[in-house]
Amino acid sequence: MTTVTLITKVDCHLCEVAREVIEAVVAELPDAAADEVSLEELPIESDPRLQERWWDKVPVVFVDDDLLGHWRIAPDRLREALLARA
Repeated sequence: MTTVTLITKVDCHLCEVAREVIEAVVAELPDAAADEVSLEELPIESDPRLQERWWDKVPVVFVDDDLLGHWRIAPDRLREALLARA
């Protein structure tokens, strides 16, 4: 199982866009690969450590424990990372 972690803030437009990118990329994957992806959202407000590290970079996306990017997520990079783990 591959976990995509999205660190979000309340009322964050870029977070909504990142979520849409993640969902669209997963939907385009072959069924076997898509079935192995789970999305975990972490609200930054719930964890002081996340706030300290990532507050000014939200949204932040990890694939498993690897940082994929922050602010804007490139669909091609995400697709490549997910397919490499499939």
